Amino acid sequence: MAENLETGQIRLDKWLWHARFFKSRSIASTVCKARKVRVDGTVVSKASATVKAGQVLTFPQGPHIRVVKILALGTRRGPAAEAQTLYDDLSPIEDQKKELAEEKRTAPALRDAGAGRPTKAERRAIDKLMDR
Repeated sequence: MAENLETGQIRLDKWLWHARFFKSRSIASTVCKARKVRVDGTVVSKASATVKAGQVLTFPQGPHIRVVKILALGTRRGPAAEAQTLYDDLSPIEDQKKELAEEKRTAPALRDAGAGRPTKAERRAIDKLMDR
């Protein structure tokens, strides 16, 4: 399968794999087929869609939403330092991590104290109180 590097295009799943966003090309392909990737705001349903330098990709990666601008296509899946030169991160994960931590810190408790069945710790406290 010849790539269109002369024309400045590469398959979307292959670029995502080259840039080390996904561990394997098949995972990148699955994400593309699940219609979770946007290229310049347009939803992509095929892993075989071609991308070129200058386009903006939006896709989920774990609990985070990544927005990256393609700077170069790359010819191989090299080390992480080389992969980071292929894109410009428009939504740094550090900011999203801080927001997620803030949400967790201010989130209400899953249940009110004393509601429902006792937890294991509460049951032990009851047993200790009842002298069992």
